[in-house]
Amino acid sequence: MISNPLTGAYYLLKGFRLITKPSIRKYVMIPLSINIIFFTALIWWGMSALFLFFDEQLLALPSWLSWLEWLLWPVLTLATLLLVFYSFSVVGNIIASPFNSLLAEAVEHHLTGEKSPEMSWKETVKTILPSVMNEFRKLFYFICWAVPFLLLFFIPVIQVIAPFLWLAFGAWMLMLQYGDYPMANHNISVSEQRKKLAANRMTSLSFGGATMLMTLIPFLNFLVIPSAVAGATVLWVERIKNQE
Repeated sequence: MISNPLTGAYYLLKGFRLITKPSIRKYVMIPLSINIIFFTALIWWGMSALFLFFDEQLLALPSWLSWLEWLLWPVLTLATLLLVFYSFSVVGNIIASPFNSLLAEAVEHHLTGEKSPEMSWKETVKTILPSVMNEFRKLFYFICWAVPFLLLFFIPVIQVIAPFLWLAFGAWMLMLQYGDYPMANHNISVSEQRKKLAANRMTSLSFGGATMLMTLIPFLNFLVIPSAVAGATVLWVERIKNQE
């Protein structure tokens, strides 16, 4: 497929369709169930904290500013939802990381017919800690780059383009996040992964951008993690795997 701004979105959509296949669906259900329980609890906590905070702020307002109530509600609600969705994305990937590698393996087997050697449950359990630690390494990499990008918002003139640079950075990070699973299954180092994805920069940014958009859609964002893992695996098999 020729690279264009919609190529990455095509792979994400293909991943979304793949996770409904019977041979793949079982790898989705466990992390999805965990994430739904976690997300529901997070929303309940977030909204409870919001109501408490809002009541405190209203009591502190002078009576002549009581008209601000209609403005504070949507602003504080939106801020809480953004925090909840971001927390869900970070923690959800940490929770699902051991299952994501298995999901990527199942998708690749579905696409190619090539099956990796069977692992016992004991061997599978041994992969959990390395998978979780890898998620923390990716989080550290994100923080190291996010801080300089955020500082751009405070530099005159450059701050005009800072939002666009931030969106591009976010799209790139999401591609790195999900592209890691199929490539790590082939023991490809993180530095080599970045080179391969950079060689397909437009497709990578398109995939990350589409994933970012899906993350913002209520209820559909429950499926963004398995869809992105499956989509990144399709991208790996069909486009990157055989590139020199």
